[in-house]
Amino acid sequence: MRMPSRVQLALNVTDIETAVAFYSDLFGVQAAKRRPGYANFEITDPPLKLVLFENPDAASPLNHLGVELASPADVVGAAERFARAELDHYTADADRCCYAVQDKVWVSASDVPLGAWEFYAVLADDQSEAEPCESDSCCVSATSVSDISTTGEV
Repeated sequence: MRMPSRVQLALNVTDIETAVAFYSDLFGVQAAKRRPGYANFEITDPPLKLVLFENPDAASPLNHLGVELASPADVVGAAERFARAELDHYTADADRCCYAVQDKVWVSASDVPLGAWEFYAVLADDQSEAEPCESDSCCVSATSVSDISTTGEV
């Protein structure tokens, strides 16, 4: 059975243990993945990928927004749709982020954290990372979102 897409909500939290306990109780599920300072939940009802980053000094509790897709082909399809609509976007293949290897496309969007939405498919678990991300803003490639072009090139 094919996994449906689901919205991803990534939050900065002050205490990962307290947040994991709260969201486990709130949604009635345990975290699907735990690492130091990181947890994610795969919630069926409502369909949601909830990602928590322990980041007590964050300026905002909202880290970033995304959509988890079922497959790399869906990421390609999203990028093609963005190109047809002339939306600013860029792709990242086999990107290592958030303890996973992912194909993704970022599409520029005003008034959201990081200035973009992330559409991604998880290719594999990645236990090699010591930290969930290399910067305070997870899942941002070395390319600034403001450098996105409508061709998908950086």
